[in-house]
Amino acid sequence: MDLNKLKGQLQTEVDTAFLYESIAKIQSDENLARVLQGLAKIEKGHAKHMFDKVREISPNYGMPLPSSRAKFQLKLGKLFGYSSIISSLSNVEKQFAVNAIKNKIEKGEKPNGFEHNHLNIIEAVNNNAALNVSGGLLSKFESRHKSVGGNALRAAVLGSNDGLVSNMSLVMGVAGAAVSNDTILLTGIAGLMAGAISMALGEWLSVQSSRELNQRQIDLETEELAASPEEEKKELVLLYQAKGMNAVEAQKLAEKAFENPDTAIDAIITEELGIDKEELGGSAWEAAIASFILFAIGAIIPLYPFMILDGKNAIYLSIASSVVGLFGIGAAITLLTGKSILFSGMRQVAFGLAAAAVTYGIGTLIGVSLAG
Repeated sequence: MDLNKLKGQLQTEVDTAFLYESIAKIQSDENLARVLQGLAKIEKGHAKHMFDKVREISPNYGMPLPSSRAKFQLKLGKLFGYSSIISSLSNVEKQFAVNAIKNKIEKGEKPNGFEHNHLNIIEAVNNNAALNVSGGLLSKFESRHKSVGGNALRAAVLGSNDGLVSNMSLVMGVAGAAVSNDTILLTGIAGLMAGAISMALGEWLSVQSSRELNQRQIDLETEELAASPEEEKKELVLLYQAKGMNAVEAQKLAEKAFENPDTAIDAIITEELGIDKEELGGSAWEAAIASFILFAIGAIIPLYPFMILDGKNAIYLSIASSVVGLFGIGAAITLLTGKSILFSGMRQVAFGLAAAAVTYGIGTLIGVSLAG
């Protein structure tokens, strides 16, 4: 083993425990104080384990004190607030998790799901409003808030916007080259199909990969729950406390969750992994088909005029239809942003027309060049 590396890891554990304990002492929120003290105790255990490894190589080596860097961090926290230290500790826990997983993989062992638990807890503390202020039940319920409708609306708006803007730009670029309607139609349909298929495939891969990753995490946690239920319960209690519950409430809720294996794994999935079981059950094919249709709807708007008209009339109707479509998309965006409908609609129109003008101009230059 590399002695210097072990000493560095030991110092990190000592510093982390010191910072957790120091911040816990000045907390007015008893729940956060207990959570931080719990983490400090765990890190002290890690430090003792690392110290034993160092002593195997260097028997006379003594347990190090907190470093000057850690003490300086604490002083800065007194001046600028302790949330920056919590964020820093979150990064430390993240690195610990990465290193733990990497070491197990190198040894041919399987990650057990515990690697990210401390990271989940400290991030819950970091997100629990401001330190020194009790998050209370508001934090507990706020952390569960999900804007499912907003996500669906955002996907619909972005899908149709991508189809409209990309195909309008493509159609205008080809129209600028003064080619025949048949060529414009062929190009527009090709752009519609290529874009819609690409969007659908991307959505399918995204959803399917997410499902497989989440299921893998759930499988690991299920194995660990069977192997070490008490350890998992302790981690769950800390997570509940980090989100604003007092110790009694957190213990009761964890005990209730662990009355049977099904509710226990449900609680772990929600609190430790942060996975929404409803989203996990979503169909990758449904997402792909929806993405394909939304993109196609947007892409057909600038294209259909060339099916019924010729030349400049088709171009004018295409632009007019696209303006209406862009304004509608901009108006829909206001449901997400809260901006005025007129502002968002006109902004979307301006961006879309600018893109179309650029491609039309390029198409015109290419057409003139080819004609010459």
